[in-house]
Amino acid sequence: MSEPATNPAATSFPAPTISLPLGLEILRTYSGALICLEILFGGLVWILVASSNVPVPLLQGWVMFISVTAFLLSSTYLAVLITGLADRINTDWNFLDVVYHFSALLFYFAAFVLEAATTAANGGAHVKLTPNSTETVMCITYPRGNIFTILDERQYSINVAATIFAFVATLCYGCSMFMGFKRWRM
Repeated sequence: MSEPATNPAATSFPAPTISLPLGLEILRTYSGALICLEILFGGLVWILVASSNVPVPLLQGWVMFISVTAFLLSSTYLAVLITGLADRINTDWNFLDVVYHFSALLFYFAAFVLEAATTAANGGAHVKLTPNSTETVMCITYPRGNIFTILDERQYSINVAATIFAFVATLCYGCSMFMGFKRWRM
């Protein structure tokens, strides 16, 4: 008997290319640790911006969108690696890793700059509520520039922390992209 003809559609896909370990072993690598840090710091940015009551929605709305989207995508990516689904999906995971982290780096850098701009637009303004004979008067001292935001001390502190964590998350995405690029080129 002759062997049955092979289906060309079934044999045209290459085997998945991934140089990272799958399962819980991914957490023992630098790349796995960086993905966990991306999720951690991205979640902190998301929580901090949301807890500041989003005083500048035009700028901070984009920061929220980027931090939530990157948080969900990084969590999904880590889940695919931990569950071993990456071995079943035929694609070049090393290239996908580089493309994802490059895109996330660009968007997160933009989010970091917008969050820093929101914080810096306060311009060192100090908002003090001064009791008057009939009502409370808000005195703003030291506004500089044409554009400034009015943040109370709590919002300003939260936005400073969100800016720092956005910068750290940007660094994590940059390091992940660099490491992914090295894996992709090997």
